[in-house]
Amino acid sequence: MSEIRLQIDGKEVGVEEGMTVLEAAGRAGISIPTLCHHEKLEPFGGCRLCIVEVEVGGWKKLVVSCVYLAEENLIVRTRSEKIDKIRKILLELLLAHAPDSPKLQDLAKEYGADKDRFEKEASFCIHCGLCVRYCAEVKKKNAVGFIDRGIRKEISFIPEIAAKECWNCKECFPLCPTSYLQAAFVLTESLAFPSPSSGPASEE
Repeated sequence: MSEIRLQIDGKEVGVEEGMTVLEAAGRAGISIPTLCHHEKLEPFGGCRLCIVEVEVGGWKKLVVSCVYLAEENLIVRTRSEKIDKIRKILLELLLAHAPDSPKLQDLAKEYGADKDRFEKEASFCIHCGLCVRYCAEVKKKNAVGFIDRGIRKEISFIPEIAAKECWNCKECFPLCPTSYLQAAFVLTESLAFPSPSSGPASEE
């Protein structure tokens, strides 16, 4: 695979063709914040926090770095007043849903985001999709998914699948940037799963 060269925050970087700007920045030791990215998963571009400014042929535009492919002679800026302002607003919107998330709080400090700027809609889920995508793409189980749409969209475990597959897995739990996933599992477990004595015991 051929190598391409680009510039990120003034630093010349050589990467393989096909890599995203986010991956290229990581290769250069430049950190770009993201909540919905995972190296084992297909790029999602859901949280938008990894937004950066790119310049191609003198034209500048804002792009989501986890899905935008690196190009020869591309100029990338990962921080600017405009970028930081966008990230700040995005974080404030997310904090309205998950105000107690340690990961969001750490990012809020870095970008000066006010967790009380927007009225609280504490669903505790920020729709990063990590759990859904990990279960589908890596585990191939589809035990958790999105239900409803728009502002009513939620993450939910599929009881008939989760009761069989999730007992000894739970690999998606550490991926969740909030406490929502664990809470959703406990709720589903209490309402729909068989007790441990009557569930996994039958498989021993």
